[in-house]
Amino acid sequence: MSVTTFTEEELEAIEGKWTITRFIFFPAGLFGLYFLAHPWPTDHWAMQAFWSIYTGYVLFCWTSCFHETAHQTLSGSRRLSLILGRGLGTIIGAPYSVYRESHIRHHAYLNKPTDWELWPYSDPNTSVWFRRIFVWIDLFLGGFTAPLIYGRTFFHKNSPITDKKLRRIIWWEYLGIVAFWGSILAVVATCNAWELFVKVWVIPHMVAGFMQTIRKLTEHLGMASYDPLKGTRTVVGASWVTKICTFLNFDIFVHGPHHRHPRVAHNQLREKMRDYVDSHPDDKFPIYRTYLQATASMIPWMFRNPGVGMCVGAPAPRSEKASDVDNFVADVSEEVLKGTQLERPEPGGSA
Repeated sequence: MSVTTFTEEELEAIEGKWTITRFIFFPAGLFGLYFLAHPWPTDHWAMQAFWSIYTGYVLFCWTSCFHETAHQTLSGSRRLSLILGRGLGTIIGAPYSVYRESHIRHHAYLNKPTDWELWPYSDPNTSVWFRRIFVWIDLFLGGFTAPLIYGRTFFHKNSPITDKKLRRIIWWEYLGIVAFWGSILAVVATCNAWELFVKVWVIPHMVAGFMQTIRKLTEHLGMASYDPLKGTRTVVGASWVTKICTFLNFDIFVHGPHHRHPRVAHNQLREKMRDYVDSHPDDKFPIYRTYLQATASMIPWMFRNPGVGMCVGAPAPRSEKASDVDNFVADVSEEVLKGTQLERPEPGGSA
């Protein structure tokens, strides 16, 4: 299994950030699950709906933590990222190593046909009608489509994951997922607790999947550029709601600089974006003040043409400096994309 190699400066920034308060979503999630199982203060459907949405959002925050463990920027301890990542991956149904390998290439080959994580939106061989249908399946069944999309990176005949040792590790991670959920479902069946299981886990899990898919689509759908800053939507908000949501999700909403610098500590991303805006005053970066504004910019693409890159009019990408990036780099633009085709503006992507 690969490990992210940091410079001294990068590691110092990661170790120096205060992360523990962001983990409030772990006890908050257990709190929500408990009150779905033991209705409080009432079992009225409106109260149950509130707890389902609340718990779903907290589980969505768990997926943001899973993302951070894949980068291994959660803390200075790679072991913590590995342990927590494997635990969350088992719960989500996506092996940690599969997600990490898929996500490494998502950063290196953003919006390109080799961006496995954005399939089918990045694949010019898929028809626009297939993508129009799939995007709604992806939206409402995101809790199930996400593991399938990540798994495709591993099971596809042209899988970029070719290292035999790593593939053995992934098989063991899949076995762990099967054993964990097999045990859970066996207990549920033995106790005939299907209704409780659906109420406490399945519905919040579906809500979390919906939110995760909205985030993915908001940040990417309709973006043609291969440049990390211009090919993603970035949210840098001033309102307390946007700030709290950004905080709880490890600043992943500040998506452009995160894509360009996947090893940078998440609390430095706002500053990175300000620096790029100040140093390139004539460039129109797709920056939004609220997530709703960014989502509103994305929604027409769900109907018009759910795609990215070549699927929305970008030219075929030229060869990268590195033919197969197998780890996160310090600067995608400099280490992977420099000298390649970058500058075609994305249609309708800027604020």
